[in-house]
Amino acid sequence: MKTFKLAAALAVTALFAYPSWAQEYPERDVTLIVQSSPGGGSDIIARTIAGIVNDEKLSPTQLLVENKPGGGGAIAYNYVAQRKGDPYVLGTIATSFFVAPLMGQSPAKVEDFQPIAVIAGDPFVLVSEANSGISTLDDIKAQEFVRIGNTGPVTDPALLAQTLGSELGVEVRPVPFNGDGEVTTALLGKHIELQFGNASEVMSQIKAGRVKPIAVTSPERLKSLPDVPTFKELGSDIELMLYRGIVMPKDVPEEAVRFWSEAMKKVAESETWKEQYVERNDSVPLYWDAEEFGRRIPEISKLYADYLKTIAN
Repeated sequence: MKTFKLAAALAVTALFAYPSWAQEYPERDVTLIVQSSPGGGSDIIARTIAGIVNDEKLSPTQLLVENKPGGGGAIAYNYVAQRKGDPYVLGTIATSFFVAPLMGQSPAKVEDFQPIAVIAGDPFVLVSEANSGISTLDDIKAQEFVRIGNTGPVTDPALLAQTLGSELGVEVRPVPFNGDGEVTTALLGKHIELQFGNASEVMSQIKAGRVKPIAVTSPERLKSLPDVPTFKELGSDIELMLYRGIVMPKDVPEEAVRFWSEAMKKVAESETWKEQYVERNDSVPLYWDAEEFGRRIPEISKLYADYLKTIAN
């Protein structure tokens, strides 16, 4: 009898020792779908997130990473969207999440997803070649025209270049390249005047003194570039970052939304995430929960929609 009572007491203790989700969700491994190939930016982010979730036991089951590249992200987005109501699928997003459906390149719309969280923002830095004589927005305004490199007409740097030209009343001549490295090489060779580079991509050239930072697109100055003003500080309306977010299929249970939103908050607050991603990539640390991310999606989508209208005219 004593043995039975002891066993019962241990069972009750164990029941209350774990949070309620341990008894309910998740009951098996969850897959994080990535829209890029292994080694790409989104893949690195996904594997960093999964590593933190698994190593720090933020979930009672494993978070697995699966790559589904192709179609400019459409293959991965469609896969996640088609798993409507499935709480065992997560997905990463990039600019193509907003742009692909607007261009008719993906049947999956932003409304087909359940926002979970945004855990970092990657800002852009407007840079010029160090000896070009262009150091300020006024210097740009004084030019007859400026050539700005990009990796395609529907990218964040292309959007930023178009907006910059409209604000300053300067003719912007976009010059396409196959990759960001080629854009930087062209800038150093003075084949173009300006580049909107991701902070992590141009920081080494800034430190080497080969390019000069003019302004950053983040809401506040970057810790790594404390002397470089934001566009807002200079009276510009330009503010844009590549948001690093997580989504799920639509109509998943509320407990799954709450579980992963809270898990991503812990990821964003972890020292590992700050060291391995934020600091390493000169990103802006931030956290939007599911509700805030959901509120922001329409305004971000409208930003890209308005831009696409300008380049179509």
